[in-house]
Amino acid sequence: MVTIATKPFGQIEVDERQIIDFPEGIYGFEDIKKFVILDANEKSPFKWLQAYDEPDLAFVIIRPIDFMMQYELNVMSEDLEDIGAKSPDEVIVFAIVTIPEDPSQMTANLQGPVLINPKTRRGKQAISLSDKYTVRHYILEEIKKAQVKR
Repeated sequence: MVTIATKPFGQIEVDERQIIDFPEGIYGFEDIKKFVILDANEKSPFKWLQAYDEPDLAFVIIRPIDFMMQYELNVMSEDLEDIGAKSPDEVIVFAIVTIPEDPSQMTANLQGPVLINPKTRRGKQAISLSDKYTVRHYILEEIKKAQVKR
């Protein structure tokens, strides 16, 4: 176990196996190479992508499948290879969430999915090749659409 300082929880202990290497960083934060994923709470689909060495840098993230009925990862094969994956089935996909002053307007960036290979503990933010995904998908609207279709 190692102790890290986090934005949402202060100092906490995490298992070293939770540390994920991002050799290329996250867009806009290319110098930050290590992150950990922290649960917001047990029942929430939201998690934190916390920078290991930067306590004030943390992103709220969510898996697209937690708010969108049909999500298909479409990235370059090199993006998967960079994190040691051969197919999309080997990675966990997250979207970075933006929460404005009015939380009902929170959005998820599906154009820049965060890919994590749990086996290699490597991650990468890729660019989606699909033109149906943008940087702002309204999470609550997508949930409502999914409920109507059920």
